[in-house]
Amino acid sequence: MASPDDRKLLGIGIVGTVIAALCCFTPVLVILLGVVGLSAVLGWIDYVLFPALAFFIALTVYAVWRRQRRQNHT
Repeated sequence: MASPDDRKLLGIGIVGTVIAALCCFTPVLVILLGVVGLSAVLGWIDYVLFPALAFFIALTVYAVWRRQRRQNHT
């Protein structure tokens, strides 16, 4: 049985991955930053979004691996 920590870690990984992917591959972040008046930051946004996407994908993979490992040992 998965612990609450495993579920929380997996949830954070999935939500973070979805948000980072939406911001990377759709103009959501561009529109939001333009509305707020921070469109000058858009030149640097890839330096943050791609590592964030990679981090959240890695976190999701780790959470799934950890959950499966705990289920196999019980």
